[in-house]
Amino acid sequence: MSRIGHGPETTVHKVVKSLWIAIWLFYLSAPVTDLVSGGHGSTARLLGGLGLLAFVASYLVLVFHPERQLPVRRVLIALAVLTTLASVLSLSLGREWLVLFVYVSISSGAALPGEMSRWSVPAATALMMVVAPALPGWDEYLASLVVPALMGGFAMVGVRELIRTMIELRQARATVAQLAANEERLRMARDLHDLLGHSLSLITLKSELAGRMLPGHPEQAAQQVADIERVSRQALVDVREAVSGYRRATLPGELAGARTALTAAGVAADLPAEAVDGLPEEVEAALAWSLREAVTNVVRHSGAKRCTVALERRQTLAGEMVELSVADDGAGGQAPPGNGLTGLTERLAAVGGSLSAGPAGKKGFRLLARIPLGSRA
Repeated sequence: MSRIGHGPETTVHKVVKSLWIAIWLFYLSAPVTDLVSGGHGSTARLLGGLGLLAFVASYLVLVFHPERQLPVRRVLIALAVLTTLASVLSLSLGREWLVLFVYVSISSGAALPGEMSRWSVPAATALMMVVAPALPGWDEYLASLVVPALMGGFAMVGVRELIRTMIELRQARATVAQLAANEERLRMARDLHDLLGHSLSLITLKSELAGRMLPGHPEQAAQQVADIERVSRQALVDVREAVSGYRRATLPGELAGARTALTAAGVAADLPAEAVDGLPEEVEAALAWSLREAVTNVVRHSGAKRCTVALERRQTLAGEMVELSVADDGAGGQAPPGNGLTGLTERLAAVGGSLSAGPAGKKGFRLLARIPLGSRA
């Protein structure tokens, strides 16, 4: 059986749905019986049979796909055909044919939008009540059709609204899943960029140092190679943790890594002795990634001789906040904003923070990350 809000997806679904709809055609047994044994002439039987076939075909077109909104104009034309056939056949062949108005009511409830079907269902029932008095023995027969016409029509209005709601929920769920997938891809891209950019820069620097040391200082070159191996292994661990979703950068770890990277690049490092305590995990992680990206840019692009890192909590008029400042005395040749700074901006924005980066006076470059603490502290 097809699920609510889904059209028939396989041949089996279509067969099951067709059988389910065909059950309700059982109520056409009265017109069929009248056509066969009602004492009508051959011409009346032929025209009545053709009219009934046309009626059933139009009805099935309207009710077979309630999950798909047909053009309103097309639905109104089909309903006009059904109403005309029901009126003509009833007036021509007798009261047994009044049951066709029940199908008109149901098909209007199934095919028209809710704001229109709430009026079309009573209208189809009212038209049946107008046509009925012109037929012999109509009163008792009509009484058994009024309730099915109203209840069947409004039941289809409810079913259609349920189907529409299920379709919207399914679409919303698909959208949420897509957004979650995009967010996860973005997280992985940020983590891999920050992790590999820093590690590969350090490996490159140490490889250059080892190459320069090899002729005259093989012992020192061997130490650099050992450091390269250690950094490579740690980068592999970090990548695995990032892919698994367990990677969380910490300020003490990044301060130690920054000192190692700056020293290897020949940059004098002025770093705080210890990290700020008592920070929420998400705030500390955002600052740690900011420190890693800033130091990586200093090593890669600045040509600096000195790098100063400041990390402190401040009390401002807007409330308490934590600031990370990374400044160098290089030529200001930092890379243009790219994946790194864009990723940092997104990380900081996720915890309510902000990032500013630009020249520091006439010479040098400064990156400043601010995160308000407030209730987070």
